[in-house]
Amino acid sequence: MIVAEHLVKEFRLAERKPGLLGSLSTLLTRRYRVVRAVDDVSFEIPAGTKTAYIGANGAGKSTTIKMLTGIMTPTSGRCTVAGLEPYRHRQRNARTIGVVFGQRSQLWWDLSVPDSFRILRRVYDIPEPVYRRNLDLFRELLDIDALGSTPVRQLSLGQRMRAEIAASLLHDPAVLFWDEPTIGLDMVLKDAVRQLVNRAHRELGTTVVLTSHDIADIAAICDSALVVDHGRVVHQGTLRDLLRTADHRSVVFDHRDGTAAETVRKRVEAGLPGVHAAPDDGGRIRLDYPAGRYSSRQVLTFLLDHFDLADWYAPEPGLEDVLRRIYGGSRSPGHARDGAL
Repeated sequence: MIVAEHLVKEFRLAERKPGLLGSLSTLLTRRYRVVRAVDDVSFEIPAGTKTAYIGANGAGKSTTIKMLTGIMTPTSGRCTVAGLEPYRHRQRNARTIGVVFGQRSQLWWDLSVPDSFRILRRVYDIPEPVYRRNLDLFRELLDIDALGSTPVRQLSLGQRMRAEIAASLLHDPAVLFWDEPTIGLDMVLKDAVRQLVNRAHRELGTTVVLTSHDIADIAAICDSALVVDHGRVVHQGTLRDLLRTADHRSVVFDHRDGTAAETVRKRVEAGLPGVHAAPDDGGRIRLDYPAGRYSSRQVLTFLLDHFDLADWYAPEPGLEDVLRRIYGGSRSPGHARDGAL
């Protein structure tokens, strides 16, 4: 169980004025502004779940993950991972979690990947059978042997991310925190990573917390979602629950009466103001309608009354569209306050 209770994280940033006189003024009278990156965040993530922690850049995702992994200490509030406060019990917490940060390495830059793994084996005291089993799995899915004896610093981003993902799973952690884990990977390797994490969840009951801008990663790995915007949680529930918050729905239909697509469009948009109708790639007609204004029953009744329907279906709203609405409709953050501190 991962629990966050009224988490707040603030950063004090020095204000710098432009020009030489501004620099001198800054030296004499230093002013700061306080930026609240995480603003009173509370949530619970049950053990054994796979949760997408979603938000736009600057929403507070990575800062929250850093508090949950013990890298940062909250300004106020409290969080626990499996009953441990990460920033108070860093060593004990580190042994139970696996972490991937897209821009931060847990490997030794001057050592090869095999040498780094051997060190991690001793750090985590991994039993020989577990170590060998996991290495075989990484060879199969991530082609780890191809990295050879090259120092980590000389690996490409995609090569390093393969090694980082393997390192995070090497000790069979109870909890995985993955922050943009598939950055730099091609489609084949992304699929392999998804197989790895789903296998760990299925066989070991691993709890997964994933932050990613890759909608395909979220859909393939996660069953629940935690959405944060401007440092605050704006949604928590299943992915299906999140999709139900869409403010627009669609109906795609085909008809047998031979009416031209343009005539269909005009008839639909005249009879259902606010509805947009257009042909899709398959020659059928797609209707997009505001869910708050029309029910699916109203739309379907209209179509049955005006057309000889051959077929119809209502596609699920897209996750990307839902998230775009959440970010686009959010208020101004208002969490930074200026002042001399």
